[in-house]
Amino acid sequence: MSSFKRLFYLVKHRHLWTHVRRSVTTWSPVGAAFNTKTHRRLNLLDKNGGLFGVPELNSPAGFQVATKAALRNTERLLEKACSCPPGVETVESFDQLSDGLCKVADLADFVKVAHPDQEFREAAERTCIEIGTVVEKLNTNVELCQSLKKLLDNPEIVAQLDPDTRRVAELFLFDFEISGIHLDDKLRKEAVALHVKLLDLNNEFLAGSHMPNRIARSVIPEHLHLQFASEGSFIQVGGLHADSPDDLVREIAYRIYLYPNADLMECLEELLKCRYKLAKLVGYESYGHRALKGTMAKTPDFKMMRNMKKKLNPRNSVKMAASFIPFCGLCFTHGRYNIEPSLYSPYLSLGACMEGLNNLFSELYGVSLMSEPPSAGEVWSEDVRKLAVVHETEGLLGYIYCDFFVRPDKPHQDCHFTIRGGRWCQETGQYQLPVVVLMLSLPHPTKSAPTLLTPGMMENLFHEMGHAMHSMLGRTRYQHVTGTRCATDFAEVPSILMEYFATDYRVISQFARHYETGQPLPESMVARLCESKKVCGAADTQLQIFYAVLDQIYHSQPQDRSTTDILKEMQQKFYGLPYTTNTAWQLRFSHLIGYGAKYYSYLMSRAVASMVWRQCFAQDPLNSFHRGMRYVLINPCPESLSSPLHPLCSW
Repeated sequence: MSSFKRLFYLVKHRHLWTHVRRSVTTWSPVGAAFNTKTHRRLNLLDKNGGLFGVPELNSPAGFQVATKAALRNTERLLEKACSCPPGVETVESFDQLSDGLCKVADLADFVKVAHPDQEFREAAERTCIEIGTVVEKLNTNVELCQSLKKLLDNPEIVAQLDPDTRRVAELFLFDFEISGIHLDDKLRKEAVALHVKLLDLNNEFLAGSHMPNRIARSVIPEHLHLQFASEGSFIQVGGLHADSPDDLVREIAYRIYLYPNADLMECLEELLKCRYKLAKLVGYESYGHRALKGTMAKTPDFKMMRNMKKKLNPRNSVKMAASFIPFCGLCFTHGRYNIEPSLYSPYLSLGACMEGLNNLFSELYGVSLMSEPPSAGEVWSEDVRKLAVVHETEGLLGYIYCDFFVRPDKPHQDCHFTIRGGRWCQETGQYQLPVVVLMLSLPHPTKSAPTLLTPGMMENLFHEMGHAMHSMLGRTRYQHVTGTRCATDFAEVPSILMEYFATDYRVISQFARHYETGQPLPESMVARLCESKKVCGAADTQLQIFYAVLDQIYHSQPQDRSTTDILKEMQQKFYGLPYTTNTAWQLRFSHLIGYGAKYYSYLMSRAVASMVWRQCFAQDPLNSFHRGMRYVLINPCPESLSSPLHPLCSW
């Protein structure tokens, strides 16, 4: 047995928990990586290899170097795409062109919000704007579009294309069409200017939506000061503290975190006006119509949301919803279910949860997570962990950087970033490995205990890891459609599916152990947790309907009222809980940027994930290798690829 296979066998078959005398728990390498503080030795002789191993990015100035290199490569590929004879090579050139720009822009998009060094953030933001401007100009480049139309307008050539190549070619053409390629020169330039303006507005809104609000310490009861971050004579509130068992803490967080910011309000309203103006310019009734063209929804329509609301609340009674939802929170912590988060946290250490995920992926897909020490300069914070994702037969699939812990100026939001998409590189004869970042806001371990998760934190971890594994396993020939770059209608399916595993006792029992004693989490506690979710499942769905409707209204015809007035009305109609005066939740709705007019896809993904769970995993979630493979849909690698890494997979 080779050393690699022996290592994999030991990792795969090792019991998740090993006990030594006095019931002290020891960890596998993955668990240890997350349940202990990092102690990296500083070697002054180590060369700074740059962020994510990109040599140029060993300083903020490196972003300009990387940008210039990407733009030079763009010029070369642009000439190639416009001059090569119509065929597969045309589509490959388009994909290489897209990949070269995305590798710089996507990395910069992450750094501008997550790097602790302001100089790095500012340099990354400049790169985002510069690359974004070039992308919008390419989307209205007539010569480039014509090279693609020559291909797709020739039935004989199209007939020779494999389905993936044809689909990617159609998607690139679709991007040209919605960007205004059909306009005259003057109007095309106006469309590009609007796109560039939107880049600035998007960046401004995203940055503002993640910023904490602050209030004088004297306003908050002294015994609650420790619940929030301090900033001199002020208290900082960077989230809703929804997991807090203290009603007053939740109310304070809600009122302060959602307090309106006039500048951000103006930014959002200008952003929505700009989107509408762009949509009208390129020939659409509204931004919603433009965004939904080519999706399963096709056009903005509230019929689906209204029908769902009626089924959830047949009597259409606002009073029923308003009285029912607070009851849910009450029964969780004090009544029938008693799912106070602190009762669960000792069983849900971060290391235990990561071992649970490792075991689950091994069982389902033959994949293991292996901790790797990053090189000098590779990560932006000392507490970032690097995981290699390794398949038992295919080998290394990609890398996941885990930025899990809170720090000053870090966005208080759980999210997944694609740093580099996977694709088959015809020019090198190798597969380009995907690289992603998972960003959470977990507490740091202490001297006496590892990081302990609430059930909500654990579920979020599973959700975001679903995105990461989608990126790792969603291996495609073209990066334009790899992993989470799939259709928006489907993008949340793998992550929502992981939430089912996170609340199934058969899965939880494999890893949930008390961090001190090693005792398993009692089945009765998991049962109470699952039952409590069922009680308020309808209320949660109703909340998602409200979000989806609000998103659609914002992106419809311009309204003669503020975004807050719209929110207040839609909340009354589609949710039921009364609006709280002097709050502006929409200013924290960062999904308006990435999911503008398409937030409904969360509801659609929930339905698909539920179907997949029932058909593939519900009967036996841990003995599902073949069903897991059925879900992943392994397809043979096209013969033309001649890749040693086959079969390639696509979700």
